[in-house]
Amino acid sequence: MMTALFNVLSQSYPLGWVFFLNVPFDSIAERLTLRRTDPVTGERYHLMYKPPPTMEIQARLLQNPKDAEERIKLRMDLFYRSAADLEQFYRQAITLNGDQDPYTVFEYIESGIINPLPKKVP
Repeated sequence: MMTALFNVLSQSYPLGWVFFLNVPFDSIAERLTLRRTDPVTGERYHLMYKPPPTMEIQARLLQNPKDAEERIKLRMDLFYRSAADLEQFYRQAITLNGDQDPYTVFEYIESGIINPLPKKVP
């Protein structure tokens, strides 16, 4: 069923590049469960990487219900069940270590687009 959906999508929207980012579940959970939003200003914070500047702001921060750990586990379980189909369908995809700082990951993606690795010879 997933492969049929991918076939339809790829015919409607041709893709230039596909990247798989390998990130351990613990890192994903840390990145998502610690996100918060200030309902007054709309500013987004991360309790570890971009904490709010004052205790007053921290006291009013809200977490999106989608960022609760149980919801993340459900979404990741669904992804892991689909990952094999995705990898089989996108055989030319480039796999990267996504558990690095964003600038390093961006550089790897950029280099994969600008200077792609040669395709395997059959």
